[in-house]
Amino acid sequence: MLVPDFFAEGPPVAKARTPERRARLARVLACRQPDLTLVLANIHDPHNVSAIYRSCDAAGVGKVHLYYTDTPFPDLGGKSSASARKWVESERHADSGSLLRSLRAQGMRVLATGFSNAATSLRDWDFTGPTAIILGNEHSGVEKSLLDLADGELYIPMHGMVQSFNVSVAAAIILAEAVRQREAAGMYASPRMDEAVLSAKLEAWLKK
Repeated sequence: MLVPDFFAEGPPVAKARTPERRARLARVLACRQPDLTLVLANIHDPHNVSAIYRSCDAAGVGKVHLYYTDTPFPDLGGKSSASARKWVESERHADSGSLLRSLRAQGMRVLATGFSNAATSLRDWDFTGPTAIILGNEHSGVEKSLLDLADGELYIPMHGMVQSFNVSVAAAIILAEAVRQREAAGMYASPRMDEAVLSAKLEAWLKK
């Protein structure tokens, strides 16, 4: 299982530079997965975006990519969303080219959620390799220009009348499967970043 502290409400600890705070932040950073990320593509509901940030933090996703071309990034209010976003970095992209260049430079396989005949069940994908998953907006899903650039398309198996989950629920389900696979592979058992990067991030986090 993940470190239980991931699921605590609110910010991890007070800002005081206590040994306890340093140890907790170090534990969380040691579980961060630098080669697992989500792309939020024109998701406009602030509640959905906030929930996605919370799921990313819980799953050890250290950065999300923001692709907002036809809708503004929503205003995220409330302490819970602010605390989650505080610990998950965001990288903005103005167009699909810059988004894909950034992901490819990190060796990411890029998947998109969708329902076409080419889509493959979530459970059939291997998430232990460097992976980015594109989540489309609440009404139209992932736009065709992004689907065409992705390496594959995934769907979440469902057995009811409705055809899709809420996008924040879908994000949580996808991340839960990725976490399950990565835990089984021992990828949360030791830090995924080198010592210098971890040290720099820890010092930055201590100032938050």
